[in-house]
Amino acid sequence: MRALIQRVSRASVDIDGETVGRIDQGLLALVGVAAEDDRTNADRLLHKLLHYRVFADGEGRMNCNLQQIEGGLLLVSQFTLVASTDKGLRPSFSSAAPPAHGQVMFDYLVEQAQKAWPSVATGRFGADMQVELINDGPVTFMLET
Repeated sequence: MRALIQRVSRASVDIDGETVGRIDQGLLALVGVAAEDDRTNADRLLHKLLHYRVFADGEGRMNCNLQQIEGGLLLVSQFTLVASTDKGLRPSFSSAAPPAHGQVMFDYLVEQAQKAWPSVATGRFGADMQVELINDGPVTFMLET
């Protein structure tokens, strides 16, 4: 699994004009599932999401994690993150999980996140979503398991 994470002041996801997920300060994680990903990958990714130190401490250094700042976590599925872009001018999605497997893995990640952290919001798997964010920094990292 991989997640493109962005440190945000706030972020939200709308579907058909309705806000389905919203957080204030925290992390927006765009999550891609590869065909070979399993629960172990999801568990490792969640550990990184909760513990990756991208928030400033008292001295302005990136030493604090999501839990330390009591931030929100917004999880949004995005299969395009696992596209192969090394050849040609059109992405290949052959390494992406089939939709059924991708949804099972994304749902598992969300379920585990909600058990581990009280402030979790999500988009909707497979939906046409409009994501709005204020990137704080900007700070953006690609996490992989």
